[in-house]
Amino acid sequence: MNKLNGLHCLLVQTQLFWADAAANRRQLEAVARSQGPDCDLVIFPETFTSGFLGDAEAEPESMDGATLGWMKSLAAELDCVLCGSVAISTGKDRVNRFLWVPPDGHVEFYDKRHLFSFGGEDKRYVAGHERKVFQYRGWRICPQICYDLRFPVWCRNRGDYDVLLFVANWPEPRTPAWTALLKARAIENQCYVIGVNRSGTDPRGLEYAGGSAVYDPLGRAMLDLGTVEASKSIHIEMDKLIEIRSQLPFQQDADQFRLS
Repeated sequence: MNKLNGLHCLLVQTQLFWADAAANRRQLEAVARSQGPDCDLVIFPETFTSGFLGDAEAEPESMDGATLGWMKSLAAELDCVLCGSVAISTGKDRVNRFLWVPPDGHVEFYDKRHLFSFGGEDKRYVAGHERKVFQYRGWRICPQICYDLRFPVWCRNRGDYDVLLFVANWPEPRTPAWTALLKARAIENQCYVIGVNRSGTDPRGLEYAGGSAVYDPLGRAMLDLGTVEASKSIHIEMDKLIEIRSQLPFQQDADQFRLS
């Protein structure tokens, strides 16, 4: 759509095939092709080629592998960013890596900072240490992955982003926390918050109730995809963000701090 000052985003809330990258790419490509044209940003869930920790039963993905090549080709064809996280082997370790693939093929990435030790993620991957902000079509977008949502200091707006973007495999029993924290991050950071979660059930018996959503800088829900497999696009406006921040300049009173 590419309207002036706007960003048209497609949220893809889907079940995931366990440890089957090719099957996941096929289903995500079908959604992107049917609903992605005219979008600026197409967002897949966390570990979208394997399911959360499903990479333990699959061939390791790499930055030279089939998934990234597929993302580059599809992003160029659709003239949009494709993004989501993939379990990536760096050669020495594995990381839960958010891949940001624009149509020009200049890939950027963010490695998940907070590993979900309660579920054993810290035994499989190494944590990232660098918070990232990506620039795209006049917007500043800060990527985060699932468990990062529970850590407001790491997510804190330092005047450097407009959109806080979360991808997740967030289980159904903790859906109330997912919803409440997405809304809270929008309010406290005076930004748009986009959260894209998976749906369905994995082989371990964990259920995922979706809840993918978009919140405006006042914490008002603009979109909620509910609990079943669904995909939908939404247009967010920079003018509205600037207006809210100007009328309610709360960020100027924020505490200063430095992460160590």
